[in-house]
Amino acid sequence: MGVNAAPLEKLIEQFARLNGIGRKGAARLAYQVLAMDHEQALAFSDAIRDAHEKIHRCVVCQNFTEAEDCVICRDATRDRSTICVVESPRDVTAFEHTREYKGLYHVLHGLISPTEGIGVEQLSVQELLARLADGTVTEVIMATNPTVEGEATALYLSRLIKPLGVKTTRLAYGLPVGGNLEYVDDVTLYRALTGRGEM
Repeated sequence: MGVNAAPLEKLIEQFARLNGIGRKGAARLAYQVLAMDHEQALAFSDAIRDAHEKIHRCVVCQNFTEAEDCVICRDATRDRSTICVVESPRDVTAFEHTREYKGLYHVLHGLISPTEGIGVEQLSVQELLARLADGTVTEVIMATNPTVEGEATALYLSRLIKPLGVKTTRLAYGLPVGGNLEYVDDVTLYRALTGRGEM
């Protein structure tokens, strides 16, 4: 028989399912939730439910949005000739914090990873290719993480895009190999963006 009450154990198990959260971290989070007053706990659970019910992928770039298309895709001042391809919506946020990139984005929602069973069909590759069909886009920036999976995905996509006559560039290697874009400081991310080279 466990030490924790069954509802607490269930809460710990749910937190432990989150990526990067171990059993001890999950227990700490569960105890923090229990320390909330009733109103706070309900607001927390409502926020989770609302996020799942109201947020979906933008029909254009695949970023998370509450509307049909996201704020960035609706912004008429953005440079429509450039698309920055990223792994996740968190990466869009990281680039937006630099306040230097003025183009559009495309979120893949993952990287090609045969060891994890993730192939091209699980990523939003067809949606990206459809965006290149009308000739508006002249450059696609591959901004996947500098990992084995990130490099493989960028190379695969560049091979699909080049025959379409669209220039494909890669972020400069000011980024640490094996790192994640969401943890990179603004200056490093800006230098990597401005120092990108053609693939």
